Amino acid sequence: TEEEFQYLLDFLKEARLNRVGCFAYSPVEGAAANDLPGALPESVRVERRERFMEVQSEISKELLREKVGKTIKVLVDEAPDEDGIATARSSADAPDIDGLVFIEGNPDVKPGDFVDVKVTDSSDYDLFAEVVKEP
Repeated sequence: TEEEFQYLLDFLKEARLNRVGCFAYSPVEGAAANDLPGALPESVRVERRERFMEVQSEISKELLREKVGKTIKVLVDEAPDEDGIATARSSADAPDIDGLVFIEGNPDVKPGDFVDVKVTDSSDYDLFAEVVKEP
């Protein structure tokens, strides 16, 4: 129900979880859930997923904003590109699904390096930083 969905959104706001994913249900061949009564129209499922992710995006933005000014250790994934920005991730970031740390200022780093960076800015899911001490 809409009331139950709102309860979920309220929990999300209270819990302030760092990482959350959400998928709109879609029927899968042979799944028992396909036979449950009261299936919601696809438009409602998609709209609720969007609302859920909007709430989570704001939470993520707030939590990442709290990291600005702090020093963290990151693992470099990609050397600086033509714009001088290297790509890395912190110990909290799983490859391919979580946010990234973009190291600005054409740092002398290569993939596999662990470096300390100072977070200078944030977005919905990513951090921007500068090297504190190169490897």
